[in-house]
Amino acid sequence: MNDKKSIVLRDVKVRENALMKNVYLWMILGLAVTAGVSFAVSQSVTLMRFVLLNPLVTIGVFVAQIILVIMLSGRVERLRTGTAISLFIGYSALTGVTLSSIFLAFTGTSIAISFVSALSVFAAGAIYGAVTKKNLRSWGGFLTMGLFGLVIASLINMFFASSGLNFLVSIVGVVLFTALTAWDSQRIADMNAQYGQEMTSEELTKIGILGALDLYLDFINIFLYLLRIFGRSDN
Repeated sequence: MNDKKSIVLRDVKVRENALMKNVYLWMILGLAVTAGVSFAVSQSVTLMRFVLLNPLVTIGVFVAQIILVIMLSGRVERLRTGTAISLFIGYSALTGVTLSSIFLAFTGTSIAISFVSALSVFAAGAIYGAVTKKNLRSWGGFLTMGLFGLVIASLINMFFASSGLNFLVSIVGVVLFTALTAWDSQRIADMNAQYGQEMTSEELTKIGILGALDLYLDFINIFLYLLRIFGRSDN
């Protein structure tokens, strides 16, 4: 068993397959935690009032999410494996708290349609990033500028509340995060290659969690922008 595991860690291509499997398993677990927490909170009037009507709680959850992302993105290699796992699960749970309001704002049908659509769009981006022979590293600068532009446009629309601008921002958001999905997928493979034959099993797990976080964020954003496009509410 140890010999087989050692071969997987030394063989870059075989290890890449194992890494991507870990990435998607952790991502699925994170999404499951987010969905479970989100639905559970939405079913409790007390919890919903506590979250939605208490600005300090909202700000606290938001700040905690930022801190967890920074810790995972910038320090994952120095963290213990158990700590990295706990931070990822914790972030997924906090995201579930922040997303709980969508069950009040949108119909179940709208949420389901947006989720299935997000799965399809995300899969297209991930598959392209995995199979393309084109080097996507050059996309990084353009994607970063696109993110800044998206944030600025969203802030502007907070004041003007334009349905046309909201639709345009949502379309751009879907396209941008689909491109980010392809870019992140290839970047995970590049990270694996950079280790050569020196990656340990603990590093494999932690890099898998980091990759899962990146793709998790891509998927969540695709879903939310599609929800803005397809979402319907009875309220």
